[in-house]
Amino acid sequence: MPTSSGKRGRISRLIHPSYGRATILALDHGFTLGRVPGLERIGQRLQGIGRDALDAVVVHQGMVERLLPLFESAHRPGLIVHLSGATRLSPEANEKRLVCTVEHALKLGADGVSVHTNLGAKTENQMLADLALVSQACHEWGVPLLAMMYPRPDAQATSIDPEHVGHAIRIAMELGVDLVKVPFTGTGESFARVLEDVDVPVLVAGGARLETEEAILRFVDEVLQAGAAGVTFGRNIFQSANPVRLARAVTTMVHHRMSLEDALAVLGDERAISEARAIGLPREEVTSTFPTALGLAASRAYSR
Repeated sequence: MPTSSGKRGRISRLIHPSYGRATILALDHGFTLGRVPGLERIGQRLQGIGRDALDAVVVHQGMVERLLPLFESAHRPGLIVHLSGATRLSPEANEKRLVCTVEHALKLGADGVSVHTNLGAKTENQMLADLALVSQACHEWGVPLLAMMYPRPDAQATSIDPEHVGHAIRIAMELGVDLVKVPFTGTGESFARVLEDVDVPVLVAGGARLETEEAILRFVDEVLQAGAAGVTFGRNIFQSANPVRLARAVTTMVHHRMSLEDALAVLGDERAISEARAIGLPREEVTSTFPTALGLAASRAYSR
């Protein structure tokens, strides 16, 4: 866990200090894949987003300035600059190499940095050495480090074997990272066992895109029940019809320990509010129709 005052201050911008959990949105896909549906004009689609919807956003160095309006308000999400990458055009697409430094990320205003490591790839040793060097630099500068740890003994697929996922988390702990992102093991029971002896916050990767918003919230409910400290989503949020609305619904579950039923109710009311605004209903009529959806659901969550 963070030891320096600088790192403690920065990590509070990534993991909500009151709840010890986080919802993180990854927007780094373009480096690997090129043009990705949903990332066009993403700054406009996320306009006005704050800590009520996201704790942090992951981007590569060149996108920070392009998305700067997201990080200018007092209630902004935290900024995580991603330090490693590879493209799908490479014959070794799983070989993630460092493309940015901790020092440069700090100059960009980063609250934290992240590194992607593929375990089982041919160049695993180099990626682990890179992760260790970044961890040392983060310790020196007081910067939180998110390690994205993917077991990939098969170059074409990510392993969700609990033994592999547990090993990935342990490696991250051994190298001194502050947050770990791993794939879900498939069941709440198996993931809970993986987390039994873990003392670092573990976030679950969103994985492949789910078909409906309800399926996304059901996934969030399952991983939280298993003991995850939150989720890191990409496509499941930025490819949704309304990413801000969906992110807010996810975060009500992550932060307020809200039940699936309450989160679905909040999502439904948020959808109705968006539709009412779209057809031009006066603000007073909208707020009088849906005055306390989030407040009532949050109150029920806190009363449990």
